[in-house]
Amino acid sequence: MPKKGGKIADVAKESQAQCKRPKLDTAGSPSVLSFESPGSLFRSLISPIKEEVFFREYWEQKPLLVQRNDVLVAAYYQSLFQLAHLKELCSQGLCYGRDVNVCRCVNGKKKILNKEGRVNYMQLKKDFDQKKATIQFHQPQRFKEELWKIQEKLECYFGSLVGSNVYITPQGSQGLPPHYDDVEVFILQLEGEKHWRLYKPTVPLAREYNVEPEDRIGSPTHEFILKPGDLLYFPRGTIHQADTPQGISHSTHVTISTYQNNSWGDFLLDAIPGLVFDIAKEDIALRTSIPRQLLMQVDTADCTKKLSSLLRRLADSLENSRELRSSDMKKDFILHRLPPCLGCDSDPLTPGGKLPKIDSKIRLQFRDHAIITVEPDQENADEVRREMVYVYHCLKNRRETHMMGTEDDTASEDGLTQTHGLRFPLSYLDALKQIWSSSTVNVKELNLTSDEEKENLALSLWTECLIEVL
Repeated sequence: MPKKGGKIADVAKESQAQCKRPKLDTAGSPSVLSFESPGSLFRSLISPIKEEVFFREYWEQKPLLVQRNDVLVAAYYQSLFQLAHLKELCSQGLCYGRDVNVCRCVNGKKKILNKEGRVNYMQLKKDFDQKKATIQFHQPQRFKEELWKIQEKLECYFGSLVGSNVYITPQGSQGLPPHYDDVEVFILQLEGEKHWRLYKPTVPLAREYNVEPEDRIGSPTHEFILKPGDLLYFPRGTIHQADTPQGISHSTHVTISTYQNNSWGDFLLDAIPGLVFDIAKEDIALRTSIPRQLLMQVDTADCTKKLSSLLRRLADSLENSRELRSSDMKKDFILHRLPPCLGCDSDPLTPGGKLPKIDSKIRLQFRDHAIITVEPDQENADEVRREMVYVYHCLKNRRETHMMGTEDDTASEDGLTQTHGLRFPLSYLDALKQIWSSSTVNVKELNLTSDEEKENLALSLWTECLIEVL
C-alpha cells in the first residue's frame, strides 16, 4: 500500500523515462472509438447499445452480445493486436509466466505448457502449431498504445482498475476449461472466430476465480460465434468456455476486465474502521470494555445483540451527515492505475507556462487522474496523529508495470511503495474543493487566510502539473 504523498519527484526525468518505450504499434486502421471523454469512449465501445440501456438491463445482470458485421470496426479491432505482432514482441525480452502463458484445456483441466525463462518466438510458434496451445498474453496495454488509450479512458469512466489479456487459440482447440471470474468482462474479437458457451452462474457476482466441472454447469444459456468486430460482455460469476472452430486458422480476442474487489462489501471493509475510530471519540458506548474473557470463548453468540446495537449506532451516526471515507481503496486505485496517454511523441509532462501568482486565474488539469483524501498524518506517526489532506495522482505512474503486481521504482527507504502527490494541513481542504469544483478560479479568491497560503497551494499543484495558469 502507498505510504505517503508528501514529496515531489522530478517530473521531467520520470516523464522522459516513461516515453522511452519500444514503439510496437503499427499503423493501424482509423479508430472507430471516440476518445473525446471517458463517457464517449464507453458509449462508442458498446454501440449501438445505449449507455442507459446497458446499465439498466445488462450490467451485473446478464450477458450482452453485439454482433456488428462492420468492416471498419473489424479492421480497427484487428489493429489492436494480431498473431503477427508476437514475433516483434518476443524480441523485447518477454518471460514465461509474467508476460505469456502457453496452455491448453485437456480433459476439463488447464494444462500449462510454459518453458523456463525468456520466451523464444520459434518455440512459442511451435507449441501453437504442433501442440494446439493457446497463447495468453498478459496486459498488452504495456506495449500497445491503442489499448493503453482505451483502458486509461475506461479507468476514468469506471473509477476502477481495468486490465486486459489477449488469447490466441489455433483451430480445433480450447485454452481454458469452463470457469468463472471475479471481474466484469468485455471481449473484443480481433481475428478469426471463437465459439462461446455461457452458463448460469453458480455464484452470482463471484468474488474469486473458480473452475467448474462440466457435470455441474448444465446446458449453456447462450451459445454463439464471435467474429471480428463483435463485442461480448458478461458479469463476474458467469461460467464460460470458448474454442476455435475447425476450418478457422486461429482466433485472437482481447479480454478487458474491471471491477475486481470493487463492491459495496469491499468499500465497507475499507471505510468502516475509520468510521468506528472517529465515532468512538464521541460515543462512550464504543469505548466501554468487552466482557471479561470474551476473547477466550469459543462461542461468542451472546455478543450478537450488543454488536447489532453498536452497528445501529454507527448507522445512525452516518445518517447524521457524517462522511464515509474510503482511504486504502482510493490510494490503491490511484497507485496502480494507468497514467494518462499523452503519446510518446508528445512533450514530457513538466510544469509549463507562467508561475501562479496571487492575481492569477488557474484551471485544474487531469481532473480524472487525481483524488483528495483526508487521513491521519503519515509523517508524524510517533505523535498524536492529526488529520491532513492528501492529493494523490497517477500522472507519473508507469505503464510498464500496470496490473503486473509489481511495485514501480518509487519505493522509499523502508521498502514501501509511495504514491505521487502532495500533503496539506486540513485547513486547505475547502480551497482544494474550490479548485476541484470550479472550471476556473482566481488564486486570490481561494478559501485560505493569507495570500502566502494561497500562492503556496497554487504553486504546489502547478509543480505537479495539476493546474495551468490562464
